[in-house]
Amino acid sequence: MSQNFKMIAKTLFGLEEVLEKELRQLGAMDIKRGVRMVQFSGDLGFMYKANMMLRTAIRILKPVYSFKARNEVDLYDGIYQHDWSQYINEDDSISVHGTIASRYFNHSQYVALKTKDAIVDQFRRKTGTRPNVDTKHPDLRVSVHINDQRVDVSIDSSGEPLYKRGYRDKTNIAPINEALAAGIILLSDWDQRSTFIDPMCGSGTIAIEAAMIAANIAPNLNRMEFGFEKWKDYDNALFEKIQDSCLKKMREFDGKIIARDADGYTLQKAKDNVKNANLEDFISLEKGDFFRDNQTASAFLLFNPPYDERIGIEIDTFYKQIGDTLKQRYQGSTAWIITGNLEAIKHVGLRPSRKIKLYNGKLDARLVKYEMYRGTKKIHKLQ
Repeated sequence: MSQNFKMIAKTLFGLEEVLEKELRQLGAMDIKRGVRMVQFSGDLGFMYKANMMLRTAIRILKPVYSFKARNEVDLYDGIYQHDWSQYINEDDSISVHGTIASRYFNHSQYVALKTKDAIVDQFRRKTGTRPNVDTKHPDLRVSVHINDQRVDVSIDSSGEPLYKRGYRDKTNIAPINEALAAGIILLSDWDQRSTFIDPMCGSGTIAIEAAMIAANIAPNLNRMEFGFEKWKDYDNALFEKIQDSCLKKMREFDGKIIARDADGYTLQKAKDNVKNANLEDFISLEKGDFFRDNQTASAFLLFNPPYDERIGIEIDTFYKQIGDTLKQRYQGSTAWIITGNLEAIKHVGLRPSRKIKLYNGKLDARLVKYEMYRGTKKIHKLQ
């Protein structure tokens, strides 16, 4: 039985509580929520499972040690004194990522460069040769986080960010991040029984993530490679056991998930991505115009409408049309909209029942809920 160790799951701002809940459901221990991260403990198998199963995590880091540094000499010495041969050999490759919140250090790239120098110098002194730098497919990804004087050094078990599920090779102009798409679905109150509609589906990401949630499909089941597969302590038999366990957790789903778009070319991209995700049996793809289609039965809508002028529309008018359409054609439905245009959302003309602050990339965004009551809200409450 392998020992438990501390890990850090990185996420997007606003999804920390969702990620914490995911970790609890998976069976993580010693959970502590922070900003854009959740700390937890588990063993080697749990690290494999977390990478496979977490929907809102961006990467899983394994902290290896900490020290104090106030200048580049302290930083170099602190990195150099650690035994890096535990993780890689001299003919392996590395990449280093730095993040800083410190009065002593100004540039994260410089921190990454000094860290890399210390690691390769250690190998050169010991063996006469040194690891190469490979930013795309390294054998080891090193993460250095400096908070004032404290330097936390971790190794990245995920490799490529976990939102790169592998199904999306075709996107529209402004694709939504897969982890964010999963997060907004988990933040919403979709009961996984009501008909789920994305009426402006773009590349299909929201519908795909909804289907994987509904059928409890591990989001990274089809991923080609994780960072931990190149580690010295990688246990392939254990990893295959975890994969089998994830497959057995899949469940039947007989609800309806509908992805619509008015643009045929965009819809074809969504179809290709749904096929890549092996979810054709779960998602209905339809060509349809949100502003003209009639929706007779109540539904659950969740979508990411355009939020800038790049597609040649007048944004304020467009968002007013969204509000009018919801009011007139979707009575009895619940609608969630995520947008990066905080001014445009004011033109919807409906009173939201919830508003959640998120970030779509570096863009300040809002996830907004509208409840389309039949008749007035007052009458609805009396029923």
